[in-house]
Amino acid sequence: QVQLVESGGGLVQPGGSLRLSCAASGSILSINTMAWYRQAPGKQRDAVASISDGGRTNYADSVKGRFTISRDNAKNTVHLQMNSLEPDDTAVYYCNSWLLSTSLRWTEYWGQGTQVTVSS
Repeated sequence: QVQLVESGGGLVQPGGSLRLSCAASGSILSINTMAWYRQAPGKQRDAVASISDGGRTNYADSVKGRFTISRDNAKNTVHLQMNSLEPDDTAVYYCNSWLLSTSLRWTEYWGQGTQVTVSS
């Protein structure tokens, strides 16, 4: 059984920083893309950043220059360093990954989400 577990959310003042982490565990053979999404109240879930197994990154325009995604392939973890946080960054952040488990099928998995609130 595979699961993604996020950590690192919380309350931060505008201009502050947070670091989110996500660990994939279970019967994993290989992991392709790892990504972060976010969903604000009343809005759709949107992609924030992604990183391939080779380290290629992509960012939403709204977070470019402020957020940095990284991964540790040996530990099956992905991180999101968020700097210069703004109130519009307030959302539930979800970890996402396509991975190959011992079922021998590539499957998309989601974490349970972690709340990030940016407020003074």
